[in-house]
Amino acid sequence: MQTTYETEQLILRTSDVSIINPILDYQLRNKDFLQIWEPIRSDEYYSKEFQEKELIADSCNQNALRLWIFKKEEPNKVIGCIAFTGISRGAFQSCFLGYKLDEKEINRGYMTEALRRGIQIIFEDYGLHRIEASIMPRNQRSIKVTEKLGFVNEGLSRRYLKINGVWEDHIHMVLLNEDMD
Repeated sequence: MQTTYETEQLILRTSDVSIINPILDYQLRNKDFLQIWEPIRSDEYYSKEFQEKELIADSCNQNALRLWIFKKEEPNKVIGCIAFTGISRGAFQSCFLGYKLDEKEINRGYMTEALRRGIQIIFEDYGLHRIEASIMPRNQRSIKVTEKLGFVNEGLSRRYLKINGVWEDHIHMVLLNEDMD
């Protein structure tokens, strides 16, 4: 498997301890912005040691693919990440999708571009049939991104994930690999 992928404007890199400093910088820069969209994080989460453990775990996990997003014009600064987790084989051939972007990089098309390439990797290189993304109904930007990429709303999951200390409803968005039908 490759460790680096490119799009027109971006570089996507798999988890590797060599990018620990840009990742930690990203996490710290976006701590307040991401708080309303993520589980409650301990202070330890924002330490180099914790992030390094996460990177090592990512690199060993055969059931996940995390891609860190860099702009080609700033190749040493993480601006976000996309994660395909819970990769399931057998009859399911599916995974879950999560993603986040730097507050200062929103509405520039970067996430759509990164996800388009990530989806291509998951469908073509990993051979998966289904990607599932769960999105809080109030996160309209995220819903629009998935809709642009062809995801379909398959319904509402009530009190699905505990986000920022509250059990939140999530819309279940799904994309099927039509080439496998």
